[in-house]
This record gives sequence, C-alpha cells and structure tokens, in this order.
Amino acid sequence: MEKFGDPGADQDLDCDELLELNQFDGLPFSSRYYDLLRERKALPVWRAKCEFMDSVINNQLVIISGTTKTGQSTQIPQWCAEVCLSMQYQNGMVVCTQIHRQSAVELALRVADEMDVNIGHEVGYHIPLQTCCSTDTVLRYCTDEVLLREMMTDPLLEKYGIVVIDQAQERTVNTDLLLGLLKGVLQVRSELRLIILTTPCSLDKMLGHYGPVPLIQLEAPWPSEMVYGTGKGGVKDYLCSTLQLAMEIHETQDQGDIVAFLATEQEIECAYSILRREGASLLSSAGGLIAIVLCPEPSGNLPLHMAEEESRCRKIYLTCGPTEHLFWALHSIRFIIDAGVQKRYVYNPRIRANSIIIRPISKGQADCRKQLTGPAGKCFCLYPENTDLPAESVPHILESDITSTVLFLKRMEIAGLGHCDFIDRPAPEGLMQALEELDYLAALDNDGNLSEIGVIMSELPLEPQMAKCLLASCEFDCVSEVLTIAAMLTAPSCFLAPPVEFKQKALACHHSFHHADGDHFTLINVYNAYKHSQHSSRSSLAQWCADHYLSLAALQTADAIRAELAEILRRIELPVSSPAFGSKTNTLNIKQALLAGFFMQVARDIDGSGNYFILTHKHVAQIHPLSCYGTEPHKRNLPEWVVYHEHTLSENNCIRTVTQISAHEFICMAPQYFFYNLPPSESKEVLQHITEHSSAAPPKGKREPQIQNNTTHEEQPYERCVIQ
Repeated sequence: MEKFGDPGADQDLDCDELLELNQFDGLPFSSRYYDLLRERKALPVWRAKCEFMDSVINNQLVIISGTTKTGQSTQIPQWCAEVCLSMQYQNGMVVCTQIHRQSAVELALRVADEMDVNIGHEVGYHIPLQTCCSTDTVLRYCTDEVLLREMMTDPLLEKYGIVVIDQAQERTVNTDLLLGLLKGVLQVRSELRLIILTTPCSLDKMLGHYGPVPLIQLEAPWPSEMVYGTGKGGVKDYLCSTLQLAMEIHETQDQGDIVAFLATEQEIECAYSILRREGASLLSSAGGLIAIVLCPEPSGNLPLHMAEEESRCRKIYLTCGPTEHLFWALHSIRFIIDAGVQKRYVYNPRIRANSIIIRPISKGQADCRKQLTGPAGKCFCLYPENTDLPAESVPHILESDITSTVLFLKRMEIAGLGHCDFIDRPAPEGLMQALEELDYLAALDNDGNLSEIGVIMSELPLEPQMAKCLLASCEFDCVSEVLTIAAMLTAPSCFLAPPVEFKQKALACHHSFHHADGDHFTLINVYNAYKHSQHSSRSSLAQWCADHYLSLAALQTADAIRAELAEILRRIELPVSSPAFGSKTNTLNIKQALLAGFFMQVARDIDGSGNYFILTHKHVAQIHPLSCYGTEPHKRNLPEWVVYHEHTLSENNCIRTVTQISAHEFICMAPQYFFYNLPPSESKEVLQHITEHSSAAPPKGKREPQIQNNTTHEEQPYERCVIQ
C-alpha cells in the first residue's frame, strides 16, 4: 500500500475507496460512506490533500488558511487520523479544538458519519460537563478550555500525536494560551505535529510568530453577489433595517433561508419577538417565515436555538458574534444580512469592571460571511463598500480579565511548562492586577509561586474569587449552599425575559424567589425549588420552568456544574457539609464565605438612595433593577454595605448579584494588607473607626466624589493573610 501523503498517489482515487473494509474499525463500508465521499471530494480543501499529507509527515507545524465552507474543519482532522493510523498510533491520537462546545459536538457527529464509524468510539468529543469518548477514540473534538485543563496533568500532551487548533483567527484567550504553550511543547516533543487552521486575514500575524513554516492556502468556494449599504457611515438603525430587509426578501425572493448577523443578544431577542409575531402573517411562495436563534453559547434569556420546522417555511437564523463556523452544514442558506458590527466585552483592570463596546467586525469575519451562501446567493452588507474594516479582531487576551489565565500559568510552572510564548503579550497593567488579586486571595506565596491554596483553586473550573469562596465554605460549614451559588453564577442566567406583554407576570414569578438577604440567597431559592419540582409529580419539569419564566437549560447546566464541583471536592478530600439553608448561622456563614473571595467587590450606599460607592476604585454605581433590592419593598430599605458579583459599566453602570453584609463582617474577612491599601475615602474612615473603636460607625457624611485624584498616603503596618 502506498504511504499516506505520497505525492505519487493517485489524486483521483481515494485509498479508502479501494478497500472494502474500513481501516478504522475493520467493518465493510456502508453505501452512505460513498455518498458522503462524493460530497467531500467536491470541497475546496480536497484539492490540497496530497500537499497536506506530505507537509504533516515532514514538518512539525503546518498552517492552513481558508474561509468558511472550504471543509478544513471536517477533512483535515480526518486526514490527521489517517496519518496516525499509518504510524499505528505510536505517537498518539488526534485532537481538534473548537472555541464553542456546539461546534465540537456537531463536527464530531458529522466526521463520524463521514468516516463511517460510531460516535463515541473511533470519533468522539469532550466538552465541559459532557464526554463522548472511549478507549477506541482516535479522533477527538474538544473545546480549547478542555485541552488546557488536560495540560495541567499532561503538560506535554503525550497521548496526542497531532494537535489541530481550529478557528485560530478568533484569538480567544484559551486559543492564544494553547498556541503559546504548544510552541514550547514542540521543542520538547519532536514527533508532535501542530496544525493551525485560520483565515487569510490572520496569516501575517501567525507567520510572524512561528516563522517560515509550510503554508497551505485554500481557495474560497464561490463568490456571492454583494449588495452594500449607501451613505456615509452606513445604516444607523441596523436592527430595524435588518428586519425590514428580511421581510422584503421573504415576500419577493424565491426559496432560500436567511442568516442575519446582529451585534447583541438583546437585539436578537427583540428581532425574534417581532418576527415570531409578524412572520406567521407573511406568506409568500416560500411559505411562512420562522425565526431561529443560533448562538454558540446561548444565555438563559434567549429562546432555544432550534424551533419546530414546518414544511414549506423559510427560516431566518438570528445570530451574533463570531458564529460563521456554525453554518458550515447548512446548505439552504441563500441570503446574508450583515450589520457589520459586533459586541465585545472590554475589561478595565484599574476599576475591575467590564464595558460592552459595539465595534466593526474584522475583514476576516466579513469575508467568511460572504462565503456562506451558494453561487446564486446574495450578501446584503448594511455598511458601504469602502468601509475600512480592521484586518482582524483585537485579541481577547488584550481586553479580558486575565486573573484566571495567570493562575493557570502559575499551575503550569509546577508542571514544568510555565513559559508561554504569546502571539500578543497581555498588557502589563492587566498582568499586575491579576498578580495582585491572586496575592490578596492567598493563592501566591512570598516568592510569587502558587501556595497550597492556589494549587487547590487551580483545580476548580471557576474564576479565582469564586474558587476561594468554595474553599472558604469548607471552613465555614456551608459547602452545599456555596456549591449552589457557584454553579448558578457559572451557568447562564436562569431568569427568562419574556415579551413585553408578559413582563409583569414574569417579574412577579421571579419575585416569589427573592430572599431578604440578597441575590446570592435568591439563587439558592431558585435552585432548591427546581430540585423540589424535579422530584414532584404535579407537572413536568419543563412546564414548571415555563410557568415560572425560568430557563430549564440553564438550570440543568447549573445542576451539572454543581455535581462536577462536588466531585472535585471529594476527589481532593475536602469536606462537603450537609445542607442547612435557612438558619441564622448558615446565613452568616454563607456571607463570610462570599466575602472570603469577593472582599474586593464591596460597596457602600453613601446617601441612602442607592448610590453605591465601590471602595477599591472610588466609582459610584447603582444596583441592577432586576436585583431583589431593585424591587419593592427592598427598594425602600436598601442595605448600607453590599458584596456584589459583577460590575458592568455599559449596562447603566450597575452592580449585579448583590447581597447585604455588615461593615464588621467585611473587616473580619478582608486581609489586613488589602484593607490598608484601599484608596482613602470616607467609607475607609468608617471602617477604620469601627476597627479602632469597635463601636457603631459615625453618621453618613456628604456624598463621596465619584472620581478622585490619586493621592499618596502613608503605608500602615499589616499582616499577610494566610487563609481566609
């Protein structure tokens, strides 16, 4: 048999087609295999098979550049599996990363079908909270997050012979970490192969980082007819224009589905509501119009991504963000409506808060969207043709909170692989803030290495502050309740936002779960009610969630996360206390555990009207309207001191998931060297007064300024906090 990738091999005749038995499982091929093989040979990537096979055998690193629907995400991993099979898996199997779990699952299912094997056997997938693999798996799709966590115990990825990094152009934090760490792994493991799949617009950055390596450029599958917006700056109200254009397409054009790229989940929710109401009455030769939300990681506020599909109905897929890769298997798409903008979360390390910024998409994203239609399709860009789009999106690592990233790299130092050769290094300010936060959390020792607490925190798939809360709950005997809080905050929001006509009814249902001590306790109420309904025979669980305007998917995710966290605690032999929710002692213990991790996120009502002064950076924010403190009767009796989970500037400058605490509880739980390094303010004076005199605080004074100049203050002696 000729060697895989041999340039002399017959390009028109695939080796698999010459064999009657499947080389991966030894069984005869089905007729469907040959049907799919004909489809595969029509893909643009197929023309590069021999070149790829030769490159991967003779080089450690290969970069492949192509747009959507070239077939690289399905075919390249299969060919890698053939290479590993030809070497009898001496160097390991194949793993292919995806940035979204939905993509990993769908690609694994498709590739298993194309290879004529069973999913979960020769081809499998591994995403957070779900594994479909076996000892027979030779090709595995997984999220980049999963592969990073594998590196904590197997830093050289010795079970893999070929690693495929897909969607490298998206430059997520996890993907950048993998690319940086694997560059070092290649130097240690000469037999390892790294394949990077990206788009043409990011080639310069990749080649500049890795140097002269084999590059395979795939041809775009087909051009589509382009229709651009007119006027300087494009369309102002792109949501309204998108809806009008979609309805016009439906009424005037022949068969073919529509994809509408918007910027935010809120816009999708609004568009879905309008199209659901108007679509039924819009009849054309294509039938009715059905709106389907297709998002990579849908929040609890969005409807399910798939809807019941009626025959002779045109579908309009509503999506946002970098989701072009989700449409690789949809061949019915004929129309694209591209607003040309995207939502990005930008983290400010100085004030520890996120801002939501709407900015233009990259040229690479725009090119990928143009390739989603067939030859007879149209792409309607709501921006002018001469719009100067950036070549690629800003790498996420430059705009994200990297505290979790630094904790992971500190853990990798213990494993002997701490150096990460970043394509774009994180900003020094963000790095210093991350190290400072880990130090306050007692995750670092005096030498800047991971402490024993830091090692345990790195075992937990949580943000560092929440991981510290969970560890503290073992000390305060409230593990069961904090497990629930951690799971509910890690999962998507369980509270659904219904159409306007049902808004008051939904608020009333949500209000029934409110807890007097705050939103963290409200989340426990919701979860406990969900678990109680799960064992009740009164009605189905789905109906119970619908009646209370709660997301069943979000609650199921929280339940799975909670089970995973509980298992990790048992594995590392930490005590898991019995539930005691409702008692005064338990309430106090939960607040102490929360403060052990989130003492950097404490605010004080400075004038009794809900203007909360954030102690760490002297900003003033309000409690989110959907908080239990944002509704009657709590709104008339706001707590003076609160601990919060999140501060977002763009959403009306609000703090979210808020719980009442006392100044004394804050003083007891915050490390002394954090307390003394707080910037000067009236609130700090109140705390110092309580500390020095152990008495009630003086009356509230004048409103504190929102922003003050940085002033130097005399450093006071402190003791490092070993464990809180």
